[in-house]
Amino acid sequence: MFNKTKVTKTLMTVFITGAIALTACASEDISEVLSTPVVSSSSSDAGEPSFEKEMIQTEENAPKENMSSTTTTVSSSTLIDTSSLFSDRDLEQEADLTDATYITLTSSEDVSITSEGVYVISGTATDVSIIVEVADTEKVQLVLDSVSITNTSAPAIYVKSADKIFITTTDSDNTLKVTGTFSADGTTNTDAVIFSKDDLVLNGTGTLNIESTANGISAKDDLKFTGGTYNITASEDAVEANDSIAVYAGTFNVTNGKDAFHAENSDDDTTGYVYIQGGTFTIDAEGDGIQATTVLMIDGGTIDISAAEGLEATYIQINDGTISIEASDDGINATTKSSAYNVVIEVNGGDITVVMGSGDTDGFDSNGNIYINGGTINVTGNSAFDWDGEAQLNGGTVIVNGEELTELTNQFAGGMGGRMGVPGGQDGQNGQMTPPDGQMQAPTDGQTQAPTDGQMQPPTDGQMPGNNGGNFGGGQGGPNGQKQGGKGNK
Repeated sequence: MFNKTKVTKTLMTVFITGAIALTACASEDISEVLSTPVVSSSSSDAGEPSFEKEMIQTEENAPKENMSSTTTTVSSSTLIDTSSLFSDRDLEQEADLTDATYITLTSSEDVSITSEGVYVISGTATDVSIIVEVADTEKVQLVLDSVSITNTSAPAIYVKSADKIFITTTDSDNTLKVTGTFSADGTTNTDAVIFSKDDLVLNGTGTLNIESTANGISAKDDLKFTGGTYNITASEDAVEANDSIAVYAGTFNVTNGKDAFHAENSDDDTTGYVYIQGGTFTIDAEGDGIQATTVLMIDGGTIDISAAEGLEATYIQINDGTISIEASDDGINATTKSSAYNVVIEVNGGDITVVMGSGDTDGFDSNGNIYINGGTINVTGNSAFDWDGEAQLNGGTVIVNGEELTELTNQFAGGMGGRMGVPGGQDGQNGQMTPPDGQMQAPTDGQTQAPTDGQMQPPTDGQMPGNNGGNFGGGQGGPNGQKQGGKGNK
């Protein structure tokens, strides 16, 4: 006899068992997706959220897969985990002075700090270095209270060893400068006014003026800013770090001879990111405004850059903020600096203005892909976008030379040479050329014919210089009316 009750119980058992199994698998998959770190820091502040950074991959080499997908799904969580990037102590702008030690500077007498604690420094002196050398498990906080140090060849602050160093300004004006050539400390090239071999945090309510014949601030691990005002003049990089630079807040006025903010570890191309959550930046740099080896991620702030290149990294992600760039080369440039990430420019929000100089320049230049998902972009220049992979305009507003775009156009700075440069001809003859999009057919009789769309009016002497030859470069033409293919820009 058919037992309906037994069958029902059996089916329910199978269903529940299957559901439990599927739930377990799903949970395991999700945990793998969300918890695979690329880079992490083991140091932490006792009793505070972990002082930790993570670059998260959705699976092995997942950033590369995400970055090259036809539909962009990359979000901030797949690049830098910022949830515990800044500890509570990092964000405190005033030090706890309950057990502080007070030191007044004297010229030609170095200050040696060999134990953990809070030290309040004041006074004016020359040829003085504040040297920190404590155990790698200990933290030191230097509170600058109306300090003025002028050195000839040594850092004003030199951190030889520590777990973490805080440099905190009181509501005062402080000046640190080096006027001569830096001297090495054994095998260590101490080439910055503030030079730290370990993690460094700068914060406070006052002003720190830095003048340097080389670099301004250099950290060989992680470098963070969470408050304060910084006026930096440097012949080389203004701010540099090996592993990362992270800015929560602060005011930065920078004039320098190389890069204003530079994150790079010459021994490991999988590290060296820059993260900006807030702050106000006024940058005048001869090199790059902000350069990262791996990821440059901007979640906010007001950034005003005048430089050869404004922003440069392997992966550039802009989620918010107001960014203004005047560049003599590329405004925003994604190029291969790291083996861990594909080359991408991704814009999800923010207000971005790029003004380009004349010549072979691009507003957005990616040796990989470009994804515009949101925000407002306004580019003024000869070439707004240049990419080698793919480009998508999925959202936001893009204006180029006053005209709003409905799709991105790959505009090469190579002019009529297009992607391939045009080789030079012989004896007054133009070189062979197969132009893009059929815009121009170059005859072989030395006579240049204008296209029917009026895009180019040729000279009448049989000579036609061929501008820059595009991404792969062209040959150089000779005299006597030869066509010059120009140089490549890759």
